[in-house]
Amino acid sequence: MRALVVDDSSAMRSILRAALKKHGFEVVEAKHGVDALAVLAQPGAFHLILIDWNMPEMDGFELLRRLRSQPRYAATKIMMVTTETGMHQMSDALAAGANDYIMKPFTFDVVGDKLRLIGL
Repeated sequence: MRALVVDDSSAMRSILRAALKKHGFEVVEAKHGVDALAVLAQPGAFHLILIDWNMPEMDGFELLRRLRSQPRYAATKIMMVTTETGMHQMSDALAAGANDYIMKPFTFDVVGDKLRLIGL
């Protein structure tokens, strides 16, 4: 299975890459929403996309909305992974089509639990 990690922090991308590899994912990285769209335009499907909320160029919420507006991503699991812990951000993300929400900081176990919850 393939996963795309979208986060402007190289340290966070590295942590998420390690967590996902532990669960058998091939991981591709993007630095922000615009970068993610360029990656997604390349051949090959992704089963999972993890998106940070606060990023330059295009924030994660806008990326989530754009992806969910395209039928080709209807079956793709998308999780927000962010420091945004307000209930309104979480409910906005879920209403916009996120399958789940991971609050930073997190552990590898939390990532595994969330993957199981969304069927991966």
